[in-house]
Amino acid sequence: MSLPARAARPASRSWLIPALVLVAVLLAGWWYVGHRGQSDASAYRTAAVERGEIRTAISATGTLSATATVDVGTQVSGTLQSVLVDFNDKVTAGEVLARLDPSTLQARLEQASAVLGSSRAALAEAQATSRNAEADYSRKAGLLGRQLIARADADSALAARDQARARIGSANAQIRQQQAAVASAKLDLEKTVIRSPVDGVVLQRAVEPGQTVAASLQTPVLFKIAGDLRKMEIVLAIDEADIGQVRDGQTARFTVDAFPERKFTGTVKQVRLAATNTANVITYPVVVEVDNPDQVLLPGMTANAEIEISRKADVLSVPNAALRFRPVDESNGTAGPPGATPNRNPAAGAGAGGGQSGAGMVDNITRIAAGLNLDAAQQAAFDAAAAQMRERADRMRAAMQQGGGQSGAGAGAGNAGAFGGGRQSGGGQGGGQRSGQGGGDRSARMAERMKQSFGPFRETLNPQQQQQWDTELAALTSGKRAPVYKLTDGKPEQVVVRVGASDGTRTELLGGELKEGDLVIIGSARPDEAK
Repeated sequence: MSLPARAARPASRSWLIPALVLVAVLLAGWWYVGHRGQSDASAYRTAAVERGEIRTAISATGTLSATATVDVGTQVSGTLQSVLVDFNDKVTAGEVLARLDPSTLQARLEQASAVLGSSRAALAEAQATSRNAEADYSRKAGLLGRQLIARADADSALAARDQARARIGSANAQIRQQQAAVASAKLDLEKTVIRSPVDGVVLQRAVEPGQTVAASLQTPVLFKIAGDLRKMEIVLAIDEADIGQVRDGQTARFTVDAFPERKFTGTVKQVRLAATNTANVITYPVVVEVDNPDQVLLPGMTANAEIEISRKADVLSVPNAALRFRPVDESNGTAGPPGATPNRNPAAGAGAGGGQSGAGMVDNITRIAAGLNLDAAQQAAFDAAAAQMRERADRMRAAMQQGGGQSGAGAGAGNAGAFGGGRQSGGGQGGGQRSGQGGGDRSARMAERMKQSFGPFRETLNPQQQQQWDTELAALTSGKRAPVYKLTDGKPEQVVVRVGASDGTRTELLGGELKEGDLVIIGSARPDEAK
């Protein structure tokens, strides 16, 4: 009776073996699929799209100097009798700096004065002679009338009178000449006392007492005086490629080697037109005005400066490496994992210029308007224009969604052209593949459409607000289109975006399908990272 029971047990458990095999196959498939997706995903290095500040600046070096530096010399020659100031002494306008030996010039003044006295005596003599000649001529003129003397005698008396009058004029001229000589001698004597022309600090003293100075064709420099050191300036050499972005009033930040941990601030005061050619490199001098209230900055210090071109807060940005990345099939094997094939977003080109870009454009324009300090009427005019643009973007987004596939790309690109104010571009891969064709036309059409849409709003702005609005709007609409790849299901997917300012590390996004937090590919994983 026990043997049949033993034979039944193995038969009742025979289903376990196939079940275990099936479970093992399922687990192996699950592991393979998961590991493959993880391997594909780990084949790339990614970074997030972030929102923050983008600051662009131009770097240059220059030398600190006083706003006014005066070379003090002498206009007369002589021996320095005394020097009354030294290096770093503070002086005021009119203060005596040094004295020359005045003996030679004093003798010249006395000589000129003596000659002037002689000329005045000659004038008195001429005046006496003239009076006598006048009287003689009067008598003889009367006698001639009564025919008591010859006419020749009367004519001789007339000539004598005229000569006496001429001598008076000559004596007066001699006196004026000698007066000028005396005044010149006095001026030369006064110049033996060398005074400061400005308030400032003595930077250089080039003479010592007892030294002889000779003033000839070139005035010798005795002292160099800097003006008020609480105001200084830096002359920066800006490359010709960057000078077009520099404007008066821009902020400049700089450091000096004496205080490496401290940052100083200045303002662009002047962009000079005097270009300098050094080894075929053209630079332009840019003057930066600097406040130095504590006078820690000294003339001659080397300043490493940055001129801030723009500062944009709360903008989307991607790493610059994301703009350089190309998958293996587009970069001839220089990027991307082996065998990787990027996904083509059929609406990528349209998204960069169409509905998605339109929504992002409105957000960017809203941020521009937020920095204009609008009043209630101006804000209402802006809100009305922005609402119309959002409606247009929504209509284009709906048109792209209805198109689908290849036709959706063409429709989206066509709507992108309508958003830009121009013609339809159509085609299978749309604007994404033809981003280099007609880019300038698209930017021009978009800029024109923006002017039309926000024209009434712009009229409500004051001149300063209009200038800021025009500058930032031009920068917004002139952004270039560039492909960026985000990781979708372990594979790169191309997204065409519009980019703006860059700080050297990250680049501003002006439009496109990317949003904050999206992961974009910045490069292929290193071998040790992919394992």
